[in-house]
Order: sequence, then structure tokens, then C-alpha cells
Amino acid sequence: MTTPHPTEGELAILQVLWDHGGPCTVREVHEALSLHKDTAYTTVLKMMTIMADKGLLQRDESERSHRYSALHPEPDVQSVLVKDLMQRAFAGSALQLVQRALDVDKPSRDELDAIARLIADAKSKRGHA
Repeated sequence: MTTPHPTEGELAILQVLWDHGGPCTVREVHEALSLHKDTAYTTVLKMMTIMADKGLLQRDESERSHRYSALHPEPDVQSVLVKDLMQRAFAGSALQLVQRALDVDKPSRDELDAIARLIADAKSKRGHA
């Protein structure tokens, strides 16, 4: 099963579900989203219904209030989005993507150290140690 490309609004709903760590009702998702943006309950309900139809969410109808959970783990969705961005905006270049990310948001020394460890791990996995 391929991981779908969520829209910005769908991604916000997925983030609530991932942060919650388990299934949520539409009301719970609506309350979480309303902390940051005025969103109508019916809009959240409609979006979550569409997301279930698209294969982004799983709906559990065993209780009176249906519960929804994300069908794809957060890292999988992030990978699809990053790959798409890398292809569309950076001609497939991971180097250019990382350069822009480092230019836009100046990482702390700890973050740079963590990035260096990720690069070292990637090199060792590819036999370029």
C-alpha cells in the first residue's frame, strides 16, 4: 500500500492523531485543532470522512462515537512529503534540500552534532565509512 500525500489540512489532523498516540473521536480532533485555528466541527468531520475514504485514516464504528486512527506512521508520511519536495523543488538533490534547511533555520550545536551522526550512520550503511 502506498502512502498518500495529505493536504495541509489533512496533515494537521494526522498530527493530532499522531500526537495523541491512539484513536480519537472527531470531537477530540476538533478540540485540539481549535486551540490553534478556528475550525468548524462539521468541517473536521467532513475532512476525516474523506481521509478515511482516501486511505489516510481508519474508522472504528464499533462505538456510538466513531474513532479514527492514522493508517500510516508519521515517519512514512514525512518521507513521502520530503521525497516529493526534493523532486519538485530541488531536482532530486538531497544536498540542496539540506543546504536550504540549514540556511533557513540555523540549527543549534546539538542539532548539528545529531545531523553529523546521521550522516556518519548513512555512510556506514552504504559502506563509505
